[in-house]
Amino acid sequence: MAKSTKPKHIAVAGNIGAGKTTLTQLLSKHYKWIPQFEDVDHNPYLYDFYEDMPRWSFNLQIYFLNSRLAQLLEIQQGTETIIQDRTIYEDAHIFAPNLHEMGLMNKRDFENYFTFFETLKRMVKPPDLLIYLNASVPTLVSQIQKRGREYEENIRLDYLKKLNDFYNKWIASYKEGPLLIIDADKNKFAEKDEDLGEIISQIDAQLFGLF
Repeated sequence: MAKSTKPKHIAVAGNIGAGKTTLTQLLSKHYKWIPQFEDVDHNPYLYDFYEDMPRWSFNLQIYFLNSRLAQLLEIQQGTETIIQDRTIYEDAHIFAPNLHEMGLMNKRDFENYFTFFETLKRMVKPPDLLIYLNASVPTLVSQIQKRGREYEENIRLDYLKKLNDFYNKWIASYKEGPLLIIDADKNKFAEKDEDLGEIISQIDAQLFGLF
């Protein structure tokens, strides 16, 4: 497998608790790709946001947009294959519109944010492969509970369900590049080697034309 045929950018998308970070770790180990994770520990807005969403939603989304754009520019300038945990699209097509719809981000802030995203999007290339982890709300809830992050304790079911609706709408209309959808309710890649193997052979087929 010639290194030159390797794409530069794989992205893993999915709702909170879908297993993005775990899959990113497993695939980066298997393919020797460089992983890029969301830095939740050093996000200066996340805790405040969960305490008072209307006050901090715009700030949080701008923070995400900036850090994600910095990641993408780094990926484009680099020579290694990168696998990215969460994409710039999810912020714009799922999280921000959901905040707006729930009345947690006002119209002016949302429109300002979204047109800024559209401007930035023209500066970056889409991923060579987008892997979407499709999980039902019960699966998300059990995985969120398992990892026990303090700031996620108050996430409401209706919030997760709304995010899932936005995800499904986005994925149904995703035309930026190659897409691989994994059913995270059925595929337990974190626990079963054969389930991970199934994902790997699908990725091989997509990226390297191997069957």
